[in-house]
Amino acid sequence: MGKRCWRRRALVAACLGAALLLLGAAPRALRPAFENRAVGSSWLGGKRRSPLQMLYDLDQGPRSALAEVHRQRRDLLRRACSRHTRRQHLLQPEDLRHVLVDDAHSLLYCYVPKVACTNWKRVLLALSGRGPGDPRAIPAHEAHAPGRLPSLADFSPAEVNRRLRAYLAFLFVREPFERLASAYRNKLQRPWGATFQRRFGTGIVRRLRPRPGPDALVRGHDVRFDEFLAYLLDPRTRRDGPFNEHWERAHALCHPCRLRYDVVGKFETLAEDAAFVLSLVGAPGLRFPEPPSRARAAGRDRAARLFRDISPFYQQRLYGLYRMDFLLFNYSVPSYLRLR
Repeated sequence: MGKRCWRRRALVAACLGAALLLLGAAPRALRPAFENRAVGSSWLGGKRRSPLQMLYDLDQGPRSALAEVHRQRRDLLRRACSRHTRRQHLLQPEDLRHVLVDDAHSLLYCYVPKVACTNWKRVLLALSGRGPGDPRAIPAHEAHAPGRLPSLADFSPAEVNRRLRAYLAFLFVREPFERLASAYRNKLQRPWGATFQRRFGTGIVRRLRPRPGPDALVRGHDVRFDEFLAYLLDPRTRRDGPFNEHWERAHALCHPCRLRYDVVGKFETLAEDAAFVLSLVGAPGLRFPEPPSRARAAGRDRAARLFRDISPFYQQRLYGLYRMDFLLFNYSVPSYLRLR
């Protein structure tokens, strides 16, 4: 990525009325010697360098294989946005709610549920001193507690602009249908998903099951995968409001064609990509909590098994719903799908 690309940084340009933010392209404040006020963790010539400057420096010299992978992902995302998005639209401040802020390390992280976001929140808490130094010691409920980590939506347009110019922005994504299968299993199928089962499962059963039993109507504990997919495809679901974040599309949570992301990590290469981000922060000794070694293969097998009994017609419709995530993040159509 050359200097010209670094200067094109998507940022909040104006506040329209009381609620709407217009996002557009504008020059980014990057220099070979970054401003002294930029917060980071590495030093050169007595000046502190931010993670963004560290990435800039990597791009100016001989790149490692991993740095080259991330450059290619940025370029692919930019080209996909140019090819597949046309309309400019207004974003409300609430659309920035998923972008978490670490001012101490000049980081912006857009979290996507079911893509190791619990562990990334643990890492950010450990980095900021809001939790133990070992992220694995932070309970999941504490990592997700409201207000533990500030959101970009909490700041004024001027403060949003400043952070978008100067901070390293990153997100992690996952093959869309594997993520969807994981959300179904975790929130609607497993015993510990009782809260989600009552909140969403009861409504799915009531709307879509011809003769639901009284227990299912009260507990919503036995939603089938085909019922869950029918709920996602039902126009009434979108009229009722946005999808829940666990099955909302990643591009709808993080707006990668309106906000510029410097690192696009993937669940499939989680360990390497997490280490890359932490090296830019200057915290290579901080160990990212890794999932079990078979988690990736298990997720792929689970998705294939669940989609096996879904008709090609509904597979095609569901692919259409999640198509932008496949295109923007360079995922191939899964081999187990029978698309017409």
